[in-house]
Amino acid sequence: MALSLYDLSVPVFSRGLGQLTHVLEKSLAHAKANDIDPAALVDAKLAPDMITLAGQVQRASDASKLGVARISGIAAPSFPDEEKTYDELLARIAKTQAFLATVDRTLIDGQEERQVTIKSREGEAHFTAQRYLLQFALPNFFFHVTTAYDVLRHKGMPIGKMDYLGKF
Repeated sequence: MALSLYDLSVPVFSRGLGQLTHVLEKSLAHAKANDIDPAALVDAKLAPDMITLAGQVQRASDASKLGVARISGIAAPSFPDEEKTYDELLARIAKTQAFLATVDRTLIDGQEERQVTIKSREGEAHFTAQRYLLQFALPNFFFHVTTAYDVLRHKGMPIGKMDYLGKF
């Protein structure tokens, strides 16, 4: 049986957000146990011109909810980027996962050729839904999930590859 567009999107985004939750929770527990200010982690970044951990989580949320919304032809919920604490970041991930859980498979499967247009500072990019998912939405999502993981590792959090990948 072939993989469907739904199988390549909603479950993949949901699982990635679940692993992001795991690395955040494990890092928070370590920070609390070792008198590390969690706010310092939320505001941490890898380089001066990069966004913070909070920004990485926000962008992972946006990439997943917008990715699914665009390929399904529905509107994504809008979440203002105001999270400043671990609890707020975890709540944002939970809201994103809740949205993903509401998206009906029938809105996505069979829509590989749906036209998707995204606007950026450079102009517009036009894709089919399949090409958008595989060449933009998923890579963008995993860039931000991986960068969030990297920020936490850089700050000394005891997370490893299996925390990122999860159990199978």
